[in-house]
Amino acid sequence: MQDFILTYYLWFKAVHIISVISWMAGLLYLPRLFVYHVDAGHDSQLSKTLKVMERRLLKAIMNPAMIASWVFGVLMIIGNPALFQQGWIHVKLLAIVLMTILHIVFGRWRKAFETDQNKRSAEFYKIWNEVPTILMIIIVLLAVVKPF
Repeated sequence: MQDFILTYYLWFKAVHIISVISWMAGLLYLPRLFVYHVDAGHDSQLSKTLKVMERRLLKAIMNPAMIASWVFGVLMIIGNPALFQQGWIHVKLLAIVLMTILHIVFGRWRKAFETDQNKRSAEFYKIWNEVPTILMIIIVLLAVVKPF
């Protein structure tokens, strides 16, 4: 298995990066849609359109991208198990777990909009729109700089 992974390691890395970019695009865009949805009102045509956009974004882009990010990231770790001897990878994995939890929370918030049960303000979603960015910065700095 490890020989296979090492043979295709750079391909796995490329697909991992593409998947992460796609996942991040969704994590940055979905809360922005929530901001617009708050202002749309429950029975408006815009609300109906946003429900479709939010569902498609989550199910067709974000979920597959998150799964691919995890699969190809794990394959890269299997191909290079010495990574676990470095401290930065543990912090990076913690940040990725937090990103995954955030993804799940965003999915729950989407369901609240789908059923017209949202009780949160546009300001709330504007603040949460920044969290994926902070996690992304931490993850990228750890992966590139490897500070410890």
